[in-house]
Amino acid sequence: MLAFTLFKGLAMPRAILDESHIHTAIREKIASHQQAMVQEVQTAVTAHAVVVVGMGMNPFPRKARRALDAAGVAHHYLEYGSYFNTWRERNALKMWAGWPTFPMVFVRGNLVGGASELDKLIASGELKTLLGVAPGL
Repeated sequence: MLAFTLFKGLAMPRAILDESHIHTAIREKIASHQQAMVQEVQTAVTAHAVVVVGMGMNPFPRKARRALDAAGVAHHYLEYGSYFNTWRERNALKMWAGWPTFPMVFVRGNLVGGASELDKLIASGELKTLLGVAPGL
């Protein structure tokens, strides 16, 4: 079954196993899997205009943070482990967001992608628009 997520008013088909196809004995395990980490990200995304979620040793979260610094955009950074640890825990974030890689960049509560997508938003000026900053500032 497909679930639909709305972004900018458009439906996005995303295959998600319907709850009716999940045995009742395992639903709680699925619902609670690594939720502390997911809730920490949700709280940060609510509290900060720009949030970067990354991991140690991965150059792309650093690239995203440097791009934001160069653009003069304040951001909040959350780091979860490295290539050598906590990959199972980070997987819960990927399943929640539907984004397969790190970093995950959120702007005003919306996932905008990773480092390359952020670069495009900065270059086009759309990041400042999303943040409500007047052009040229």
